[in-house]
Amino acid sequence: MTHFNNTKEAKEIFREKKVVKNPIKFKLQLNDEQKEAKQEILDNTITLLAGQAGSGKTLLACQIALDGLLRRIYDKIIITRPTVSKEEIGFLPGDLREKMDPWVQPIYQNLFMLYDKAKVEKLIADGKIEIVPVSFMRGRTFLDSCVIVDEAQNVTHEQMEMIVTRLGLRSKMIVCGDDYQIDLKKKADSGFKYLYKASRKVKNLEAITLTSNHRNEIVEDLRSYYEDNPIF
Repeated sequence: MTHFNNTKEAKEIFREKKVVKNPIKFKLQLNDEQKEAKQEILDNTITLLAGQAGSGKTLLACQIALDGLLRRIYDKIIITRPTVSKEEIGFLPGDLREKMDPWVQPIYQNLFMLYDKAKVEKLIADGKIEIVPVSFMRGRTFLDSCVIVDEAQNVTHEQMEMIVTRLGLRSKMIVCGDDYQIDLKKKADSGFKYLYKASRKVKNLEAITLTSNHRNEIVEDLRSYYEDNPIF
């Protein structure tokens, strides 16, 4: 058993947070399905958020993370997303943020739709919103953070186990994925579906599927066509 002395470090780990009670005004409002899902996410430590393209998974995750950050529930938002590509990230030009930009642009777009762009960019510049490649999550512990794992269907079993075990005290994790968009060479390597099933047995691990479509009505018809008429 670990014993803590009455030190500055121990006080920091177990300190109480001063939370802003007033709700944050966002530019977009959640629909009824998202509001219900949000409450489930707030009631649990880790939530698997499933749903096909256009169901609003990333938007909901960003709204919850921003709300928690701006109300001082969390000190930081951690964003991670697998870089499934023929080109390794290490060979891409620029610093870490520039390397990750092509993969996290969808998250940025959702943040900008929800809140003032200049203020979001200031949070990013100040390190309050941090971009972390999946491979860089190892060895870290996230305290007082809201962690968003986007495109989680492309996270392998080993990576998923590593990511979810990084979560520290007073933190929350939202894992967004869509089994219809697995880009891994072997679909069986996806750790998202496996963890989704684990929610039945693990306390404070919830699994939710969003069904509403927030894109053009034609998207549903196109999706059905592709499902009913496979190319190969």
